[in-house]
Amino acid sequence: MTEMNVVVAGPDEDEIGDALEAEGASVIRLNGVISRPALEEAGIVDADLYVLTDVGQATTIPVVCDLTDDIRTVVYARDTVPEFVKGQLDLAVDPKLMDAAMVAEELTG
Repeated sequence: MTEMNVVVAGPDEDEIGDALEAEGASVIRLNGVISRPALEEAGIVDADLYVLTDVGQATTIPVVCDLTDDIRTVVYARDTVPEFVKGQLDLAVDPKLMDAAMVAEELTG
């Protein structure tokens, strides 16, 4: 199996990035305001998975989908995902319902 490349965007208080690394994924982290150039610099075009932890930056989901067709998009956050991105989202998980280790295992398995 080839290594999974993951971009985790936003603060990671629930440690999804660490859990993905524990499952063997290569994780790049983005913080602050996430722009298209920042996503491109982080290697989003070659990533297998985009995990957003801040729904306040949900506009990055359509940008990611525009940059690459071959990526799964996941929101791992406690807040509700805005309607406008739900159609482009593969999965939304609340950390209160499923811990990071379990989500990472599912995403990489």
